[in-house]
Amino acid sequence: MTETGAQTKKAQKLQAPKGVPDYLPPDSVRFVATKRALVEAAELAGYQPAELPVFEDTALYVRGVGESTDIVGKEMYTFPDQGGRSLTLRPEWTAGVVRAVVEHGLDRGQLPVKLWYAGPCFRYERPQSGRYRQFQQMGVEAIGVDDPALDAEVVAVADEGLRRLGLGGYRLEINSLGDETCRPEYRERLLSFLRGLDLDEATRQRAERNPLRVLDDKRPEVKAQLVGAPLLVDCLSDSAKEHFETVLAHLRGLGVEYTLSPKLVRGLDYYTKTTFEFVHPGLGAQSAIGGGGHYDGLVADLGGQQLPGVGFSIGLERTMLALAAEDIKDDGAGAVPVFGVALGSAAKERMTRLAGELRKADIGVDLAYGDRAMKAAMRAADRSGARFVLILGETELASEHAQLKDMRSGEQSAVPLPDVVAELARRIAAEH
Repeated sequence: MTETGAQTKKAQKLQAPKGVPDYLPPDSVRFVATKRALVEAAELAGYQPAELPVFEDTALYVRGVGESTDIVGKEMYTFPDQGGRSLTLRPEWTAGVVRAVVEHGLDRGQLPVKLWYAGPCFRYERPQSGRYRQFQQMGVEAIGVDDPALDAEVVAVADEGLRRLGLGGYRLEINSLGDETCRPEYRERLLSFLRGLDLDEATRQRAERNPLRVLDDKRPEVKAQLVGAPLLVDCLSDSAKEHFETVLAHLRGLGVEYTLSPKLVRGLDYYTKTTFEFVHPGLGAQSAIGGGGHYDGLVADLGGQQLPGVGFSIGLERTMLALAAEDIKDDGAGAVPVFGVALGSAAKERMTRLAGELRKADIGVDLAYGDRAMKAAMRAADRSGARFVLILGETELASEHAQLKDMRSGEQSAVPLPDVVAELARRIAAEH
């Protein structure tokens, strides 16, 4: 190939890795708005932000999540660093939050420790609708106090976040996984039942390690055999039953509707007592939006005191799919309220100063850049979704006025330049 040919050869187009979504407008605007609504619900209940590493020592997840889980056994992105240490990209948040709480001594301060988090997790799964290899979660953890009211608060925070988004078609399923006083007996009863089923070898081995995990199996041929499985709710100790009934009473008091789901176990080993899941029929096979539960031994397992915790995580991609299933849209989301059109260099200089003044007054404004004709600039204004268009040309400069157009009504009026900021602030406030 000649030098000229090499220079003109088109570079190969690169793509994101399989199962890793990009978010660009307008989806990115909806993504941020979804996360913001969930975070607001948590902050209203006193939860504070936690920012954590995106990778941790592999041992954290082996000990914290459980060796019998699919996450540890099949799905983690694990790699050695240059020092030979085994590291893993975050597959879930709870273990890392507990590690940070213990490492920094928060478990020895005021309790409960109430934290919210948001960010990416990574699992090597078969990509499909609602399931990605990099996915985003928002969640909370409340660590240090064993109180059914706290369990109910965590559930209610998740419910409130979803309702703030306008969702109403989901269902809250809830169950109790018991405690150390009843779990051992139930484990033996369930294991005895599972040993009598026609299960493949891998499932049999999983049952021997943690029989509860088999109840979480989504395969139809396994689910059909589990119809007569013993239920933990029938084996709850008096203390575990009282805890669960009190959680339900608090949820009723908070106005949170729920459905009892006696086979709900979730996919992580550390849950005890309360466990719950939000499911949406519009999501198909991957129907869970998110969920969580109570855990009693995780803090101690990760080197801390014998303290309980409770939390949830909600998948942002799943939530956005639920919003789409209910046809919930916010077409104006992310649009600035004002769009400035300047005709001529002198008008552009004045419009630039006006934009700065508006932004200092917390009024969003975008401008028509590049020397566009009036017709093209107004098309750009229309595409921007702005509520008002500010027009400035030579005639307006000479009269020290700007034309202010209401894009909804089509009405246009002249506003003195010194009054533009105040007038727009008044009109925007009237909209709310």
